[in-house]
Amino acid sequence: MLTDKVAVVTGASRGIGFEIAREFASRGAHVVLCSRKLASARRASDLISGRTHPEHVDITSADSVNKFVSRIRKKFGQIDALVNNAGYPFDRKIWYKKFHKVTDRELDGVIAVDLKGTVRITQALLPLMLRRGGVVISISSTPAISGYTEGAPYTLAKAAIIAMTKHISLEYGDRNIRAYTLALGNIGTEATFNSMTSAERKKAAKENAMKRWGSPVEVARIAASITADNFAFATGNTIVIDGGTVLL
Repeated sequence: MLTDKVAVVTGASRGIGFEIAREFASRGAHVVLCSRKLASARRASDLISGRTHPEHVDITSADSVNKFVSRIRKKFGQIDALVNNAGYPFDRKIWYKKFHKVTDRELDGVIAVDLKGTVRITQALLPLMLRRGGVVISISSTPAISGYTEGAPYTLAKAAIIAMTKHISLEYGDRNIRAYTLALGNIGTEATFNSMTSAERKKAAKENAMKRWGSPVEVARIAASITADNFAFATGNTIVIDGGTVLL
């Protein structure tokens, strides 16, 4: 259970972030739902039963992050979990572009959110975990482990997130702070699933051992499970959630 724990979930207004927020709330946590648009966070909060707290934060802005952390410190004093789910939206133009044709602007755009934004908010919230420990979960992807022929900017940023997880687990392990990465395969979010043609969806479903897409709810349950004390002596792990495509 996550009773009375305070969890911050970025990118929580829809998709995987929304389901993680809902799962945490159902297990008794205070959940801070973060979005770049406060109205979106409020709409998501209204759809969740439990103790939810909608907040605005743009992780690409140091000023926005600092103001957000100040509000959280005043309201809660500490946090117990951070789920780094906010990410650069799936862009077919960038995803299918050959590595040597990716522009600086495209690379910088993805890295600004997926890497620098994740690092920025993690750095800002870690001090609020130092009092009694906590958990940092960051969303990555299977190409960051196995490599892939498409989506180079995303892969580069997500691979760095795995390195961040390892660093946090080693540097802060003696302060009772655990860190994990969730490396996702084909998860049926609105942004990803609806951007594909029917043929592309069927092809993707056949890539894993289970021959299907995963659901955001399945990701959410895993995130909630590792946040609980059941995983108290495991840290620094990258947990692959892809139905059996990348086997470690």
